[in-house]
Amino acid sequence: MDTFIGIDLGTSSVKLLLVADNGAILNSVTQTYGVSYPHDGWSEQNPEDWYSGVIGGIIRLLIDQDKTEVKGIGVGGQMHGLVVLDKDDKVIRPCILWNDGRTQAETDYLNNEIGKSALSDMTANIAFAGFTAPKLLWLKRNEPQNFKRIAKIMLPKDYIVYRLCGGFATDYSDASGTLLLDVKNKKWSDGMCDVCGVNKRALPRLYESYDAVGTVVSDVAKQLQLSANTVVCAGAGDNAAAAVGTGTIANGDCNISLGTSGTVFIARDGFSVDEHNALHSFAHASGGYHLMGCILSAASCNAWWMDNVLKTPDFAAEQRGADDVRGTLDLFFMPYLMGERSPHNDVDARGAFIGLRPTSTRRDMTLAVMEGVAFALRDCVEVAKACDTPVTKTRLCGGGAKSALWRKIIADVMNVPVEIPAIGEGPAYGGAMLAMVACGKYKTVKDATDKLVKISHTVYPDAQKAAAYEKRYDIFKQLYPALKNVYKSISEL
Repeated sequence: MDTFIGIDLGTSSVKLLLVADNGAILNSVTQTYGVSYPHDGWSEQNPEDWYSGVIGGIIRLLIDQDKTEVKGIGVGGQMHGLVVLDKDDKVIRPCILWNDGRTQAETDYLNNEIGKSALSDMTANIAFAGFTAPKLLWLKRNEPQNFKRIAKIMLPKDYIVYRLCGGFATDYSDASGTLLLDVKNKKWSDGMCDVCGVNKRALPRLYESYDAVGTVVSDVAKQLQLSANTVVCAGAGDNAAAAVGTGTIANGDCNISLGTSGTVFIARDGFSVDEHNALHSFAHASGGYHLMGCILSAASCNAWWMDNVLKTPDFAAEQRGADDVRGTLDLFFMPYLMGERSPHNDVDARGAFIGLRPTSTRRDMTLAVMEGVAFALRDCVEVAKACDTPVTKTRLCGGGAKSALWRKIIADVMNVPVEIPAIGEGPAYGGAMLAMVACGKYKTVKDATDKLVKISHTVYPDAQKAAAYEKRYDIFKQLYPALKNVYKSISEL
């Protein structure tokens, strides 16, 4: 039996799966690491912590397993992070993460002075504060000596691939989020490299996600007791990897992820662009394309509410009884704890409860948090609908998808059936499947998903609840415009 390692390089931890060629999960390991917040709105990590977590995780993963059966490794990883190495392959500074908000000035420069139209022509996207190109401009302006030392520019999962097999590589799905890729033509954009002052020799070679980049280098193979012939594939950005893991491959397929951030991911056979660039137009790990909306805070809103405010680990207990009042609240939560990306593109946006009364309860506020995340995801779905991309059903993954209550809320707020995959380990499972394709176990990504991805059950919308949520969503979508200038004023205090 051949086995494959799938890796999900997340923001707070790395999850590793050992997957048999028939799709069965043989073992699972999670390694945690920290995030640094050196200034308000900044978010950084040490790439060495990722690598240590991956190596330690693989060692734990393979305890009591037949290591000779491991044929390939695939990595799905957090997107947009800026990893820079010098000529000696030393990390120059901590990685600036996807949810870091320091680059508003650079984002404004790109969108307003270079121009959104020009950006869209060059890359199919406009600038968002979390993207990689604004981070490079920030580095150039604020840490010029570090910028001059750059020999290699990588994304987080590419650093892991580089350390494992020595291949300086990235894939099209992850590269799409740099704002340096000509997504339509799948090549680095000369124009954007000029804008950012980047030498293309510092950018990695581009691959499809399922392409083999190399094999595990000898010292790593020895450390992990793996064959030196173990293949490492290019891997994918976490959302594209999750889409593979949930079987979101065919044109029009939709997957919603309730992770630290939240995404609406819609697969497309061909290239397309939202005319307002409120959704991202990216390449897919399958070889096709996709549209994606991303909200910066999703399940992390619930974690903030439970951990920081209520100070309880018992999420299930806090949700008890909430189903009885679902759709009846006149209380709203705006889930912009880290600012917001899609569709508002506003780093100044803040979280807020609106509609509190003396009768508002702890249960009501817990429910409002979960509903607010669903409404923000609905904002992204509405943009897709306006692009003639109807969402008639969706799959659901991520940590928040484990909540039966949240599944119902998503089904009713979106008013579509929600399919729950039998295996909910989206990015790591997708990474393992990409490795299978790279090793020739399956001819295409679709062949792998058709064979391996199963749906455990479907949550159907309740017509009465859906109608109630429709009225509440009409109110929710008025709230951000009403508070936009207030958020700006708060940020200037």
